[in-house]
Amino acid sequence: MKRAAVIGWPIEHSRSPLIHGYWLRQYGIDGSYIKQAVRPEEVAGFLRSLEAQGLAGCNVTVPHKETAYAIADERDASARAVQAANTLWLEGGKLHAANTDTYGFMTYLDHVVPDWKAHDGPVAILGAGGAARAVVHGFLEAGVEEVRVFNRTRSRAEQLAEAFGPRVKAFDWNVRSDGSREACVLVNTTAAGLKGAGSLGMDFAGFNADCVVADIVYVPLETELLAGAKAHDLRIVDGLGMLLHQAVPGFEKWFGQRPQVTPELRALLVADIEGQKC
Repeated sequence: MKRAAVIGWPIEHSRSPLIHGYWLRQYGIDGSYIKQAVRPEEVAGFLRSLEAQGLAGCNVTVPHKETAYAIADERDASARAVQAANTLWLEGGKLHAANTDTYGFMTYLDHVVPDWKAHDGPVAILGAGGAARAVVHGFLEAGVEEVRVFNRTRSRAEQLAEAFGPRVKAFDWNVRSDGSREACVLVNTTAAGLKGAGSLGMDFAGFNADCVVADIVYVPLETELLAGAKAHDLRIVDGLGMLLHQAVPGFEKWFGQRPQVTPELRALLVADIEGQKC
């Protein structure tokens, strides 16, 4: 039996077992995927003993992504760009690391709004953390000429911009609305809106009519940000698709089958989210 897991601290909230369990059943694979709480001081030892534990690899969530990146033997381009890893697997006796958040976000965006570059405006990013780095990397790889990063602490936005080069520019948080009006895509990468808490305070008046507004938060599926954008007739992209698609590469590495994100799988996750009444 092939085995994989997701680790974090805490880990109870993870919906990854729902996703991978669905695929294991769908493809008739003799395997298992569990979630395991691992303390920060124990994560290095856990990851170095994957083979001894009978694990083909694992997903890594907060707060372990940077540690996972640091101890990996091999890191792919996505992990190097983000300086963090969320997917690990054993290959050739070495621990390999990737960050599939970029793949997950861009794949879903391309699927839902294939013409997201309908006009040649910049991309606007709210936040400057690890998720922002993954999304910025994706847009730069897609050929976007300018990415604007708005963060409450400007120095963090400046650090991100410095890491990615001249196509990424840092802005003050208080100009997030005015500085995004000509954007082709606006993405929230912060936790604001999670479970209905917090507000980004975006004013969508005057935004380009072709702008796409995306949120990586998926609980609730329609955040305050997305509801505000929809009220101004802007196209919206929820955060659930990123979660579903980022799981694809890891499953293939561990279980040898490239899975498909289907409407049935999405419905399973939607029912779980709505069942939590978050």
